[in-house]
Amino acid sequence: MRTPLLCGVDAGTSRIRAVAFDLRGRVVAAAAAPTPTRRLGAGQAEHEADALWSTTAAVLREVTAALDDAASIRGVAVASVGEAGVLLDAAGRPLVPVLAWYDARPAAVLDELLERVGFDRLHGLTGLCPDPTFSLLKLLWLRAHHAEAWRRACAWLHVSDFLAWRLCGARATDTSLASRTLAFDLAHGRWALPLLAELGVPGAWLPPLAGSGERLGFVTAEAAAATGLPVGCAVGVAGHDHVCGMLAVGADRPGVVLDSMGTAEALTCVLAAPRLDPALGRAGFNQGMIRVAGPVWYVFGGLPTSAACVEWLRSALGEPAADHDTLIAEARRVPPGSDGVLFLPHLRIGSPPFPDPVARGAFLGLSDRADRGVLFRAVLEGVALDAANLLRLLRSDFAMPPFDRLIAIGGSTRNELLMSLKASLHQGKLEIAETAEATSLGAAMLAGLAAGLFGGLEEARGAMMPALRAVDGAAGWPVDARDAALARYAHAYAAARPLLQELRSGAPR
Repeated sequence: MRTPLLCGVDAGTSRIRAVAFDLRGRVVAAAAAPTPTRRLGAGQAEHEADALWSTTAAVLREVTAALDDAASIRGVAVASVGEAGVLLDAAGRPLVPVLAWYDARPAAVLDELLERVGFDRLHGLTGLCPDPTFSLLKLLWLRAHHAEAWRRACAWLHVSDFLAWRLCGARATDTSLASRTLAFDLAHGRWALPLLAELGVPGAWLPPLAGSGERLGFVTAEAAAATGLPVGCAVGVAGHDHVCGMLAVGADRPGVVLDSMGTAEALTCVLAAPRLDPALGRAGFNQGMIRVAGPVWYVFGGLPTSAACVEWLRSALGEPAADHDTLIAEARRVPPGSDGVLFLPHLRIGSPPFPDPVARGAFLGLSDRADRGVLFRAVLEGVALDAANLLRLLRSDFAMPPFDRLIAIGGSTRNELLMSLKASLHQGKLEIAETAEATSLGAAMLAGLAAGLFGGLEEARGAMMPALRAVDGAAGWPVDARDAALARYAHAYAAARPLLQELRSGAPR
């Protein structure tokens, strides 16, 4: 008999990955390719939906070709970025390019929406801090700028939903992706149809809601030919990439914070029920829900340009960009505090408590001694301090449930210096998942539920969950310097913000 395998796809900001796992969570085959993206200018980026599909099919084909028997794949599921989506006509053809989740063009629509509906009402309904990234803002922008496509449109699918539909021909989304639309009634777990009607957005365009791990359908003959997956392979509903990673490592439990570290970074902890206090939203925190066996609510905040800051600096330092190992080695020789240089890592959108939709970052305290190692360490310290500041706010200002564990996943966990900096700030409570593919693994677990290989998520985790290892904070701040460093960072972020806003607008000082 064939040994069953499961496949998880992670359609992320920078790469689309496909990974085949055995039922013990071990990687059997993997492939990845850059997410096809067209950059149009500052804050503007988009994808062609068909290119997203062809890239996904290609990485799946690479995975299946590497297997002794591709027919052993019993289930597949797709996780993706949360806000981007595809507008389709009645024949299922994409009508316009897909706005990247971080595309800033809908910022022009945000003020109009807030004036019409109001911040408190939007947050009280959706649990979100409204910003230009959310799907509803993208839809309103498309209506204003692509009127002909809007008239022909019949459906909207998140990237994950679109790719799963191309695999099996059925349409649905899960609640973690719905939670990123600004059109989901969080307390009741349903689409906010009255809000959509008020705004003139057809609620019928949005896909049916399904639980993560539900069977959406089976791989069609056409999709099998494109991907190498077997016809009849179960296609499961997955969800938001960060949340699928949370499921994979068991961080959907009280007392645990997930730190999902990719191009963007999200810190997430579960709640017993939604907390729809507008102050939480005004500080930049968002909430969501995932439903597997039952609903689990969570609150999260994050830095949209976490690993993006690292790649920005590597590029800015000149061509050819220095490799990560060289830069990390140089940064290790710099003492904690980066020779008095502080970096504010808000290159695109602000993080709590200042959720500025068009934020700016900064280096503060530069001197003629600030060489490449100093700058790189300052960037890593800024990213680490920003996350620690976010968790401090949740504990001190919003009385969130206490946590005694912080679990990190994602590509940035391979940066041992960054992780040591984080561990020093979190008093040694940081653990790293011993897999580089937690999001794909979470999607594969959900594919296993859809294929009937597991009786529930706990059974899947019992079989497939990766090991965790503790991180030593020795390369970070000493205990007696940690609190002062965090206080300086919080003060600098607040104090620099008005000047950065003036510089952004071109106003005189």
